[in-house]
Amino acid sequence: MWDQIPKDGQECHFWRTVEIPLNVTVSSAKLRIAADNFFTLYVDGQQIGSGSDWRMLIEYDLTELFTPGTHVLAIKGVNDFFAAGVLMGLHVKFTNGRSIEVVSDAGWRVVPVDEPNWTVHIEPQPTWKNTKIVGEMGTFPWVERSGERTVFKAPLSHRVIIPFWHQHWFYITEAVLFGLLMAVCLYLMIRLVMQSQMQFVIQRERSRIARDVHDDLTAWLTRLVLLGERAQKDLSETSPVRGQVHEMCENSRSLLAALNQTIWVINSKRDTLQDLVSYVCRYAESFFQSTPIRCRFDVEDGLPIMSCDVGVRRNLFLAVKESLNNVLRHSVATEVTLRIQRHGGKLMVSIEDNGKGFVPEQADEQRNGLSNMKDRAADANGSCQIISKPGDGCRVEFRIPLQPSHRRSFQSLFISKHGRTKNLANQTSAQSPSQAAASSTSANENKSNT
Repeated sequence: MWDQIPKDGQECHFWRTVEIPLNVTVSSAKLRIAADNFFTLYVDGQQIGSGSDWRMLIEYDLTELFTPGTHVLAIKGVNDFFAAGVLMGLHVKFTNGRSIEVVSDAGWRVVPVDEPNWTVHIEPQPTWKNTKIVGEMGTFPWVERSGERTVFKAPLSHRVIIPFWHQHWFYITEAVLFGLLMAVCLYLMIRLVMQSQMQFVIQRERSRIARDVHDDLTAWLTRLVLLGERAQKDLSETSPVRGQVHEMCENSRSLLAALNQTIWVINSKRDTLQDLVSYVCRYAESFFQSTPIRCRFDVEDGLPIMSCDVGVRRNLFLAVKESLNNVLRHSVATEVTLRIQRHGGKLMVSIEDNGKGFVPEQADEQRNGLSNMKDRAADANGSCQIISKPGDGCRVEFRIPLQPSHRRSFQSLFISKHGRTKNLANQTSAQSPSQAAASSTSANENKSNT
């Protein structure tokens, strides 16, 4: 068989399918083939062998390849010059005694040489024309002189098992997964950059608000206090207005202190654990300074240099503030100890007094102080425990996780150690002389306690 018109240097592609019934088993499948001048044989896209001598038949054992189902036979033939043709015959035997034969007849199709994947097509295309029978072996120009044709038996053909990682579906799946991974990485990177920019803008605005409030409102409140004190001095001791002016000055001082606390909370430059510990100690020292209660400090050395979320700083400070206020108002204590230490990856802050104590379960439910402390500790992802009994003082203990919170800003997680240390040094150097003296006194008392 060959194309309709043979040409010198011509290449032809021949295609045909073989149907093996589903309910039978192949016992033998042998194919013999020769070509003038060259052939390459394919079964289901797998190259089986090739030859270049029309005088010799090459026999291929395809028993392992012909399983039940549809199989594709494909032959690529090449003609050097003059006559051209491909001769083949396939004999398939089944275990039930039946058999089928496929020969090189007009039932084959000629496939265009530019057709892709033609060796694995199951159905023929409309443009594929039928082959032409150009002659029989033994007739001109294929005249045999030896009388018998030589048959060369090729090695047994085995099915090529392609690993799944070398198959097309795996390549496509791998490409799709890689594309999805790149898309997710790009999305997360964009989110990370946007979050970083937003946090930078938020921290810059926090610093600006804290600076504006400090430079504007606190200045006016300080001026108001000074004017009130001057007016109080100008009034006589018996003047009824003098008491009102004095009360106005005291309220202004309280408002100024509350405003300074708010400035400390919103200032992004104070988002460190060291600043929180330092501020809490200074506040406790100042709070008990004019009271008969002696304040002692037990602060762990070498606390980690790390950022502290603004929500944690605010809730923990207000909870400690409420606890100190309860000591002054209800405990009848002469001594209170403020401890700040680490325990199991958490920051432990406890306020312990030697007062009269109480039964926590019998506390007045109408008062919100104890519940507020627990709520603030919970808002800081921590806990609050109150231990007390009558005549044995009271200990309020806050435990706050030290690891970064999911709500913590991206930028604060990546503050360099040098930058944090520099901020702490600036905070320490910015203390007033009275604050420095208070810190020194606290340290001495802590040393004596130890």
